[in-house]
Amino acid sequence: MVPPSPKLGGEGGLSMRHKMTLAAAAVPPRIRRVSTISSGPAALPGSSSRPGAAGAASPHAPERGWSWRLLRSFHVTGIFWYRFHGFVIRATPEPLLEAVATVFAIFFYLCLRRIGAAIAANLAVALGPCGFLERQRRVFRTIWSFGWCMNERTERLTTDRPFRIETEGIDIWNELTRGGRGIVLVTAHVGNYEVGSMMPAQVERRQVHLVREPEPEAETQAYVQGVITRFSQEGFQEHFQTDDPSLGVALYAALRRGEIVAIQGDRPRAGAETVDATLFGRSFALPPGPAALARAASVPMLPVFVFREGRRRYRVVFRPPIAVARTADRRADVAAAVRQLAGEIEGAIRRAPDQWFCFRRLWP
Repeated sequence: MVPPSPKLGGEGGLSMRHKMTLAAAAVPPRIRRVSTISSGPAALPGSSSRPGAAGAASPHAPERGWSWRLLRSFHVTGIFWYRFHGFVIRATPEPLLEAVATVFAIFFYLCLRRIGAAIAANLAVALGPCGFLERQRRVFRTIWSFGWCMNERTERLTTDRPFRIETEGIDIWNELTRGGRGIVLVTAHVGNYEVGSMMPAQVERRQVHLVREPEPEAETQAYVQGVITRFSQEGFQEHFQTDDPSLGVALYAALRRGEIVAIQGDRPRAGAETVDATLFGRSFALPPGPAALARAASVPMLPVFVFREGRRRYRVVFRPPIAVARTADRRADVAAAVRQLAGEIEGAIRRAPDQWFCFRRLWP
């Protein structure tokens, strides 16, 4: 049974008069096609980037070294952990889940030394240098937060456990959606972005297209795609990146129809054109794709970040929209919007540094 469609309401909640609880089972599991086409800048109108190799990892994605070559399916990015994780979430009684999550957080904290070093180095730039104990605390808190975001993402996709979603900046959202105009929701690898991207389809009954990175292995990609297909609900469609250039056209058409496109805007594809922006006073390459798409479709780019605040409890934060200029200098228009987005990403990281999930060292 589909619940009545509530409007996004006042500050701090989703309903008009009070907070609401969203249950995954509240929306009927009508299957939507899961695309496997490109969201790289080369596919977006107004972009002239050169495409990278198929399946090439983002330069901001975690590095894979000898451990991946040795372990393969048992590597942290391998199919074993995806299947095992899904089994644990479904099979573990909820009162025991926190104990199990703690054990695995300690395990990965001890084992993923390269990722831990990358987290520590990136947060030293964001938060300032610190001593050994504080550095280890930062690393463990980030791994802990990432684990819970992954746990709750799996719960969201495979169980009917309820989630509480609160909002901040709701007036911005209501103003932008009043006329049924298309919107490019742009976010970063901060918190649990999928929770926020599903919200317009659930609450506003707006068609949402979520563009996400492919998994590093074909087997894990097929597994994740299967989970998403089984979950997929009316009004929500996910697209995976490849080098097929057709996605830009499809997303452009969706925006012109007044639909919503949700894209992570903090990781360029390998070999693709980038915009040189600044993060914490350091040079930081960002993809031009989301801004180029918004410019081509004449729609706003809306920064949105989803912060975890407790057990299955999230805060969706809407920031002021970014209007991409349409002058004779397309590249300058896109670059200015991307640099404005970089400031929003920096603000989100400062707000919840332990929910910044960048697992490769960004600066020397």
